[in-house]
Amino acid sequence: MSVMKITMDASMNDIENYDANKLEIEAQKFWDENHCFNVEADPQREKFYCLAMFPYPSGNLHMGHIRNYTIADAISRYQRMLGKNVLQPMGWDAFGLPAENAARKSNTSPADWTHNNIIRMRAQLKRLGLAYDWNRELATCDPGYYHWEQWFFTKLLEKGIAYRKEGWVNWDPLDQTVLANEQVIEGRGWRSGALVERKKISQWYLKISNYADELLNGLDELDGWPEQVKQMQRNWIGRSRGINIQFDLIDYPSNLDVFTTRPDTLMGASYLAVAAEHPIALQAAKHSAKLAEFIDECHRRPTTEATAMTYDKKGVDTGLRARHPISNEALPIWCANFVLIEYGSGAIMSVPAHDQRDWEFAKSYRLPIQQVIKPGNGDDISIKEKAFTEHGILCNSGKYDGMDYQQAFDAILTDLEAIDKGQETIQYRLKDWGISRQRYWGVPIPVLYKDNKCQVVDDDDLPVRLPSANKSDAKSLTETKGFFRNNTTASPMSSATDVSPLSQRTEFYKLSDGYTREVDTFDTFVESSWYYARFACPQCDTSMLDKEVAYWLPVDQYVGGIEHAILHLLYARFFHRLMRDLGLLDNLPDSLKNEPFKRLLTQGMVLKGGTKMSKSKGNVVNPEHLIEKYGADTVRLFIMFAAPPTQSLEWSDSGVEGAYRFLKRLWRQINTHIQTKADENIALNNDEFNKMRHLIHKTIAKVSDD
Repeated sequence: MSVMKITMDASMNDIENYDANKLEIEAQKFWDENHCFNVEADPQREKFYCLAMFPYPSGNLHMGHIRNYTIADAISRYQRMLGKNVLQPMGWDAFGLPAENAARKSNTSPADWTHNNIIRMRAQLKRLGLAYDWNRELATCDPGYYHWEQWFFTKLLEKGIAYRKEGWVNWDPLDQTVLANEQVIEGRGWRSGALVERKKISQWYLKISNYADELLNGLDELDGWPEQVKQMQRNWIGRSRGINIQFDLIDYPSNLDVFTTRPDTLMGASYLAVAAEHPIALQAAKHSAKLAEFIDECHRRPTTEATAMTYDKKGVDTGLRARHPISNEALPIWCANFVLIEYGSGAIMSVPAHDQRDWEFAKSYRLPIQQVIKPGNGDDISIKEKAFTEHGILCNSGKYDGMDYQQAFDAILTDLEAIDKGQETIQYRLKDWGISRQRYWGVPIPVLYKDNKCQVVDDDDLPVRLPSANKSDAKSLTETKGFFRNNTTASPMSSATDVSPLSQRTEFYKLSDGYTREVDTFDTFVESSWYYARFACPQCDTSMLDKEVAYWLPVDQYVGGIEHAILHLLYARFFHRLMRDLGLLDNLPDSLKNEPFKRLLTQGMVLKGGTKMSKSKGNVVNPEHLIEKYGADTVRLFIMFAAPPTQSLEWSDSGVEGAYRFLKRLWRQINTHIQTKADENIALNNDEFNKMRHLIHKTIAKVSDD
């Protein structure tokens, strides 16, 4: 209770009164004026870098914020009391689509809306009494921050890590931007609620797939991470060993490559299926109105792995046939809505007896279902009700009968290699990261175009700043949405010539020397992928990072929600390796260059009435009202004691009141004790002193262990 220590003398005459607001404001003023939590690198002292995931500046703290930041603050204070040099910074994940939407509603600009919210949330965090080094505060919308992000991108482009290509994306027609697969919920945009469509546009990508093995293997070194998070990343990276099998098309000048992890089921393949975007399907659609209509239908709905699994399995026969590489049987090629162009080659070998999706599709279209695997324990099974998907012993497979999975894998691979129809392949579920977004309020991508060629912006011309959107734009914002929507044509080499809002600002994208600018902006996950490192040197204006990172990195304790287990945490691990490979972490020992976060704590949600607090559910508790009534210490005390940090916390009004009563009792007891001892002027003898000292240290040991 540091507030008590500071204010004790002034409160000696007010023993009965625990005035939380008075005490806390006085203490916080003292901390602020004396820069109590500002730190500098000190090689003579052991450091501890504690970081909570920084917030989006929506303007209001919620109980999830309070819990996250209170947990991190408790850890920071404990480590500081152990004598360590503790860095605990705070900043703002300030770009993003919500600011654009809010700006339209409030007749202001995204910049003004964001900066006003930062002012409000900063005051809220300070009122909570959190021990931050505010001297290191940063906001990702500050050109001083994204200057170095743009610089970093130009270096990645020069190294071939960044590249541009056409690709199929999830498109939100209302918010008019690309969505990641994780931002499509039950076929709709996560913010707008609009039905998502498929769209093919040119996008910028980062080659995260080049680091797939390293990101996967690095998880084994993260002893301080929850196993659940590591497993989620393993599954997302999705390393698979299989065989790439070539099926020759009959009476068609091409072949179809299919990757499978179950070559043991090859003799049970009864059809092949391709994605709606596959070149074979598109070619066949030129001669089939039914197929063309089906492909168009597929493009009007999102095709992510999660949503594809929920669809009724539908398809159209392309009319093409392929030759089975071993049996020579002619297999029909279908276009199916559950096959994804993003995974593998966009084509699958369908074995209905041993894959549930294939079984459902075969049942719908009365395709053959041939069992070729039986249980290894000899049990009888039926494939009339569902597919048998486990490994077992081969049957109805000719010379491969009686083999187990590994034996069949090796034998079939050998036979396919002998006829040049297959090779062993390692494949990853992880695909390259599409970083282009067709929004205004984001970091401009620092690329120029001329004569159908692109080049990076020179270092001396960075940062590329956003064009302003002041209140003079308010009318177009609210009536026509003109500033945030595109109705004109941008650069012919632009990533999205008909959809990016920056293409309307000719003063931005058309340069006097005939060059045009890229009009897409970065995905906001780019900014959050390296902010932890910039906190080590936020004032540096000559480089992205400086030598101070060698002292502070890596982060010793990271705190944040498990909902960020895949995207943010995986991208941050990727960026750390990119910074390493560009020499930005050369001052760090080799053992510390690979991972950004030593330990990770994923806090549980705050629930009320058994469900997560949210405005839509009408169960939000306003933390400001609680702080005004009880004080920040009461709110923090309740939220720390109500449940273990990693478990969900059920909100309880009576629990908050109980925490308040406890603090009042504690305050009175300490004041009474000090006042009594002062009146009695009693000195302890050696035996009493030793007993007291022993009890104090015993208590400290127990509390520290807890």
